[in-house]
Amino acid sequence: MNFIRNFNNNAALVSDKEGVEWVVVGKGVGFGRKTGEVVDDSLVEHKFVAADKNSPEIEEFKDIKPQALQLTTEVVKLIEPLLKLTYNDYQYFTLADHIDFALKRARDGIEIDNGTVRWEVRKLFTHEFQVAQKAVELIKKKTGMTFPDSEVVFLTYHFVNAESDGSKLQETIKISRLIAGIVEIVQYQYHITLDTESFNYNRFITHLRAMMVQQLSKSQSGGSELDPSLLELMRVKYPLAFSTVERIDAFLQEKAGWKLESDGKVYMALHIWRVTHRQKIE
Repeated sequence: MNFIRNFNNNAALVSDKEGVEWVVVGKGVGFGRKTGEVVDDSLVEHKFVAADKNSPEIEEFKDIKPQALQLTTEVVKLIEPLLKLTYNDYQYFTLADHIDFALKRARDGIEIDNGTVRWEVRKLFTHEFQVAQKAVELIKKKTGMTFPDSEVVFLTYHFVNAESDGSKLQETIKISRLIAGIVEIVQYQYHITLDTESFNYNRFITHLRAMMVQQLSKSQSGGSELDPSLLELMRVKYPLAFSTVERIDAFLQEKAGWKLESDGKVYMALHIWRVTHRQKIE
């Protein structure tokens, strides 16, 4: 490969024997090179085709610090076998951009607080969250810098996005925030803090996530309509759980435009009763 120009010491634009242009990344790969000079392949740790050398992604490489590029390469080597995926060119670039910005926030002492979503993400995407923790620990070890807890959440979102080829990230964030809101409503109504490690809590979260995925996909359960008397029975037998469901229904209508049907209210009330009643008696 022949050198064309560098973005920084660790990234450069090169061309191969067929004249195809590539962006190559590696420690020192762009340092002190002259146009036309042969680039040592052993220095290249990652490369991808520069389909459009004037594209914003290519040009933005010059703004990513060499340290961030080196860290990205090391993080990708760590996470690919754990997530059982291979990072494509665009995913590598977005991760590099993410890490570069994370380093800047850490240097400037800026924390973007993600509030109550943090523990919810840990429960919804347990494996990706654990991988993100390992990645943050690696970055801490390599840089000696301190990162806020929220950084693990942001990396978790990135990994979920990578696993779904970018098609589900917004849905993932939406579901996380809605579930966090519902849990807050339940805790407020019952004046308790739910045990996030309990089996019933995990059942509750699984039910909520399945319900929301169904809403997002517009799929229908296909089940028969519940007897209206059952809804009234739930209202009488579990008044607090049912009033909590009504609050949740209003919340979902306001935040997502979703309205709970009768069967949805019944199942929701049962899950709320279980997760709160079992916790109180344990």
